[in-house]
Amino acid sequence: MSNLPKELKYSEEHEWVKVEGEKVRVGITDFAQSELGDIVFVELPEVGDEIEADEPFGSVESVKTVSELYAPISGKVVEVNEDLDDSPEFVNESPYEKAWMIVVEPSDSSEIDKLMTAEQYEDMISED
Repeated sequence: MSNLPKELKYSEEHEWVKVEGEKVRVGITDFAQSELGDIVFVELPEVGDEIEADEPFGSVESVKTVSELYAPISGKVVEVNEDLDDSPEFVNESPYEKAWMIVVEPSDSSEIDKLMTAEQYEDMISED
C-alpha cells in the first residue's frame, strides 16, 4: 500500500495536513502523486492569501492532466514552498518531506478534527 505517515491527517481530496503548533503544513499524498504521474508544474498561492476549506488553492500539472489542489482547511497562507517552482518532481520523489506546498494559519482549528486519520484515508483509497 502507498506510504501514509501515521502522524498526518488526510482529506478526501488527497491532501495531507501536518499540525505544527499553531500552523499546519499541507501537501498531496503519495497516492495522489502516483495517480497523477510525472509532475511538471505546481501552481501555489501567494503568502498572505486566504484559502477556504474545500476550495481550490492551486494546481498541479502532470504529463497527463492538470489537477486542482483543494484546501483541507481554511486560513491564511504564511509560507509557500518556492522549491517546487524549480523542482516540481519533488512531488513525485518526496511528497511528505520536500514537496510540502503551503503552511497555513488555520482560521478554525476545529476543521482539523474533521480530517481523516491515515487508517481512514487508507480505507477510502483502497475502495477505489
